[in-house]
Amino acid sequence: MHIDDRYEEQLTSIIDSLCCPESYTPVFHKSNHQVPMPSIDALSIIVNHLKMILFPGFFGHSDISPDTMKYYIGATLYKIFSLLAEQVKRGFCFTCSEGEYVDCVDCEKKARYITMQFLIQLPEIRYLLSTDVLAAYNGDPAAKSMGEPIFCYPNISALIHYRIAHILHSLEVPLIPRIITEMAHSNTGIDIHPGAKIDESLFIDHGTGVVIGETCIIGKNVRIYQGVTLGAKSFPLDKNGNPIKGIPRHPVVEDNVIIYSGATILGHITIGQGSVIGGNIWLTYSIPPETKLLQSKNTYSFFEQGGGI
Repeated sequence: MHIDDRYEEQLTSIIDSLCCPESYTPVFHKSNHQVPMPSIDALSIIVNHLKMILFPGFFGHSDISPDTMKYYIGATLYKIFSLLAEQVKRGFCFTCSEGEYVDCVDCEKKARYITMQFLIQLPEIRYLLSTDVLAAYNGDPAAKSMGEPIFCYPNISALIHYRIAHILHSLEVPLIPRIITEMAHSNTGIDIHPGAKIDESLFIDHGTGVVIGETCIIGKNVRIYQGVTLGAKSFPLDKNGNPIKGIPRHPVVEDNVIIYSGATILGHITIGQGSVIGGNIWLTYSIPPETKLLQSKNTYSFFEQGGGI
C-alpha cells in the first residue's frame, strides 16, 4: 500500500524518536558476545520433553511400554541436554555486564556441566511430582483417577514447571528458571517463584490467584486453596533507597498446614505444624503448631416493618 508524503514524514519522525538513545537506553539489551537471548519457544519445547520423561505415557507417545521406555527416554534425554545447555549458556550471556570480559568457551563448558547436574536430579523431581499428584488425588473427592490431576489440574502443571525451575535456580542459572515458572503462571494463574523451597505432597486446590514468594519455605503435606498469598511485607531499603535483596521475607509453612481461599500471609513468619488458616484471613505474625485461625462470627440484625440501619 502506498503511503503519501504526509504520512511518510510522520513515520520518519516516529522512527527518529524511537531510535533516540534517551528513548531506548532504559529498555535496550545488547549482548556483549553476539549470543542470542534465551528463547521462550525453545524453553517450552524443553519443558514438554521433560514432561514426557517425568510422566511417560501421559505426555508424548501414548503407546510407550516398559520394553521401549529405555530407548524413548534415552533419545529424549539427549535432545534435552543439547537444547537446555544452549539456553543456559544464553542465560549466562544475558547477564554479562557491558564491557565485562568473559571467556565464552568457559561459559559453554559451565552450561553443559550445569545441565548435566540438572538431569542427574530428574529422578528426584519425578518422585516429588508423584507425591504432588497423589496429594491432589487424595485431597479432591472429584478426582476419579491418578491420571486426572496429571492431565487436568492446573496445580500439577504449575508444580511441574516450578520443580524444574527450582533445580535450575539452585544451580544458579540466571533468568531461565523465572521464564519457566512464568510460563505456568500465564497458563494457570498460579505464581510460584523458583527460589521458593517446597517439600513433597503440595496440593494447590483450584489454584487461581495463588502467589508463593521467593524465600517461602513450605513443608510436607500442605494444602493451599485459590487466592492465597504467601508474600512479603514492605521491604527494607539500602542506603540508596533500593530494596535489599537475598534476605528471608516470606512465610515458613510447616508440615500438614491447610490455608483456605483468600488468605494473605505476609512476612518472614512461621505457620506452625498442623495449623488451619481460615478464608480471607490477614496474617502478619507467627502462630504456634495446631492453631486454628478463623474469622470472627457474623453478626445478624433483623429489621421489621421497613426499619433499616
